Amino acid sequence: MELQTFVPIDRPDFQIDYGTRMMFLGSCFVENIGERLDYFRFSVDVNPCGIVYNPLSVADTLEMLLEGQPLGVPDLWRHNGLWGSFRHHGRFSAPDAGECLRKINTRLEESASHLRQADLLVITWGTAWVYTRRAGGQVVSNCHKFPASDFLRRRLTVEEIVETYASLLERVRERCPHIRVLLTVSPIRHWKDGAHGNQLSKAVLLLAAERLTERFAFVSYFPSYEIVMDELRDYRFYADDLLHISSQGILYIWERFRDHYITEEARALMKQVDKWKKILLHRPSEPDSEATLRLRAQASEELLRLVRYPAWVSVSGLPE
Repeated sequence: MELQTFVPIDRPDFQIDYGTRMMFLGSCFVENIGERLDYFRFSVDVNPCGIVYNPLSVADTLEMLLEGQPLGVPDLWRHNGLWGSFRHHGRFSAPDAGECLRKINTRLEESASHLRQADLLVITWGTAWVYTRRAGGQVVSNCHKFPASDFLRRRLTVEEIVETYASLLERVRERCPHIRVLLTVSPIRHWKDGAHGNQLSKAVLLLAAERLTERFAFVSYFPSYEIVMDELRDYRFYADDLLHISSQGILYIWERFRDHYITEEARALMKQVDKWKKILLHRPSEPDSEATLRLRAQASEELLRLVRYPAWVSVSGLPE
């Protein structure tokens, strides 16, 4: 008896190992997968502008990385005592304009360098609905709690998305002739659009992704949305808000991603990395004892022996 419908995944023309440099852009789904890759010490850069949900804002992030031009004070807003950017998440905001720009431009510079050497670009779209500033007509990544009257809300068309990405992906490919692009649609529901509105939005994204995979041989699709809808069709795989995916659901999608794209050799190495990472993350009862310090030093040395990141990458809690 088969009690579950499994979503087939197209055979990839690439695989991920510890030599693969990756860039992840888009909704919180890429953050979930990217964080796990970072945990296992893969070379991955995730959302240099923060979480981005709509395709035009993801494209704008990619444009900034390709252009490599720093932002200036005219690119910022000032509101409620903070400086920030409509192209960035609130984590980049600061009470001082200089500090805000430092955080933004440092991150963009690092990520632009990473993209130039990237082997894989993963893009996840969350919604086809966008907010456009009435003053200037700019599509924003984040409204930053500005009055709703400051924006116009509309749904993108399939043609808009395809036209934007057709030229953009060609430019990416020119810069990085060997790069592969993996598109996916976030399974997280945007309930503010309503049940029907959310489905229409996802349909636009799915059709746009299909057109791009048909157009470009180096672009493929990972069915994260379909896996949740068909394989995990149960509310136990959702968080308490019934909109986001639970930790168990995220783990399931991660395992499908891992088993399909990551090489067997890399998966074997991941087990060793996991062993030593758990030692470093563990909070012992006697953190300053000689035995604990010796074990933690051994764990750090083993991780550096197993996997060495490029020089610019910083992993929290681990020596460079």
